[in-house]
Amino acid sequence: MAGAPPDYPPPAFAFAVAIVPASGLQHRVIDAEFQQVSGIDPHVEIEDPAERGGNAYVHTRPGIAGSSNLVLKRGHVTQSSALAQWAGQVTGSTLGSSIQTHAIAVTLLGATRQPLVTWTFEHAWPVRWETGQLDSNTSDVLTETLEIAYTNVTRTNSSS
Repeated sequence: MAGAPPDYPPPAFAFAVAIVPASGLQHRVIDAEFQQVSGIDPHVEIEDPAERGGNAYVHTRPGIAGSSNLVLKRGHVTQSSALAQWAGQVTGSTLGSSIQTHAIAVTLLGATRQPLVTWTFEHAWPVRWETGQLDSNTSDVLTETLEIAYTNVTRTNSSS
């Protein structure tokens, strides 16, 4: 395609995940790179109110905005990281203290690792931290899955 940027369409295999510090997105430190990220699906539910009298078509209205949880998968990491410490504090909590939320940034990277698109998940907190199955009959890599709830997501395209 003539005139298309070199990363068009961008590959889905190069991305980074980071906790965003209070000082802002530009100061984020990539905590860990994940094998798979899913759940980037903000949407608006649709309401179909019952119509009285006219049955020729269905009226639809926007309902509540929502999204799935962000799901991060990777090979199990044995060294400490800010993300792992936070996940352990929240998922192992007895709720004796308040849950600390953070912003999480997922950045799609181009061929030279330049940021192409960043999704920022606000008020995020871990809801599940699963370690894959231990099985002596396979040679699979041990994986972990971190599921994160959040209130809203914003998408920012990086300038070329």
